[in-house]
This record gives sequence, C-alpha cells and structure tokens, in this order.
Amino acid sequence: MSDRSVIARGEFDVKMTPEAVDAADGIPVSRLALDKQYRGALEGTGRGVMVSATTPVKGSAGYVAIERFTGTLHGRQGSFVMQHAGMMTRGAQQLTITIVPDSGTGALTGIKGSCGITIADGKHSYEIRYSLTDTSTGTS
Repeated sequence: MSDRSVIARGEFDVKMTPEAVDAADGIPVSRLALDKQYRGALEGTGRGVMVSATTPVKGSAGYVAIERFTGTLHGRQGSFVMQHAGMMTRGAQQLTITIVPDSGTGALTGIKGSCGITIADGKHSYEIRYSLTDTSTGTS
C-alpha cells in the first residue's frame, strides 16, 4: 500500500453494559463493556471496556476506552486495537480515537491511523483514516 492514508466509512451499532459504578464524592465513575457491530468498509465486531466519569455540571464528563476490532477492513481480514479518549466541557466535545501502534494482526498487520465518530439522528457512523506498513521492509 502507498504511504497515503486511505479513508474507510460506514455505520455501527453499539451496546454498552454497565459493569461497575463508584459514586464517591458525587462524581460517578463507571466501567462499561462495549459490544459493537460494524458495517461498511469495516465489517465485523468491536469489543472493549470503557471507563467514564460524569460531573454534576451538565454536559461535563470524560471517558477512556480500549476496543479490539475483529473482521475485515476494505476486505483485509484481521484485527487491531483502538484507544479512545473523550472529554466534554459543558457540552463542547473532544474525541480522539487512535489505532494502537503494532496492534494489527493478519492482513491488518502494520496498520496505523485514527478514527472519528459522528452521532446523528440516533445513528452512529465512523470514518477511519489509515495506512498499512509493510512490516518486512518498514515501508508504507
């Protein structure tokens, strides 16, 4: 694959199952299991764990998550791990999702990139910008 990024788009469904909550000092810190089903350029499942904190101030919260995707990306079979870091400050959102370096397996070995998520009308969509490095030569 060349050194330019490729864009992958599609939709996903997500189910979040609470596993634990610690509400000390009025700031709930929750752990949730993530279960996602991807469609589009990504076809497969995402499984992970999310930890979030919600403040008493409306619209202020934070979360981190680790998610393993397993399936195909543009027809390439394998898996990779994504690291999420999200922050909301009184409704203003920041979200960074990065593919964990050297986490790709199978035909996705050498993948690097980032992901964006959009939620509109109750539907979740993604856009992943990625490249694949030839691990035998270290080139893209």
